[in-house]
Amino acid sequence: MTATPAKETPLTYRLLTGPDDHSFCERVSAALAEGYILYGSPSLAFDGGRTVAAQAVILPGAGSTDDGVK
Repeated sequence: MTATPAKETPLTYRLLTGPDDHSFCERVSAALAEGYILYGSPSLAFDGGRTVAAQAVILPGAGSTDDGVK
């Protein structure tokens, strides 16, 4: 008998990074389809050979982001 793996709790915050290409856009689109929303503006950097993109996403209601710091 094989044990059923426990369902992983989704992350409240994710930072998606990678080359600024179709694959990166697909990963951002997939996160949005999973219920994540964009958090902040995207960032772009040039590493001398390619453009690297970053986009933060958050999952509303997935957990508390209040760490008690005011």
